Amino acid sequence: QVQLVESGGGLVQAGGSLRLSCTASSRTFSTYAMGWFRQAPGEERELVAGISGSGYSTYYADSVKGRFIISRDNIKNTVLLQMISLKPEDTAVYYCAAGAHGATTPMGYFHWGQGTQVTVSS
Repeated sequence: QVQLVESGGGLVQAGGSLRLSCTASSRTFSTYAMGWFRQAPGEERELVAGISGSGYSTYYADSVKGRFIISRDNIKNTVLLQMISLKPEDTAVYYCAAGAHGATTPMGYFHWGQGTQVTVSS
């Protein structure tokens, strides 16, 4: 069982930055693709950024390209999401997830964190 713990959410003004962190308790962390999803009230959960087990391949939703950067450290078992130029529409609960390589929907992810709230004020 993989346990994922997120941190780093909070309230920020539009144009500001936040960095989300996710720490995994797993000896096989590097075998998982990792993703950051978000879910706003009344909306479906969507993948905003993903990264392969090696860290060499990344995926970004069009809405965050150029503003969010995902990275991972397989020694520290962490995955980060650096977010800049935040917009009110980025407001959501952000979830860290571990799953299958190439997966871009929640069904492809097996382990989930508890979520962290990001609120961007206008």
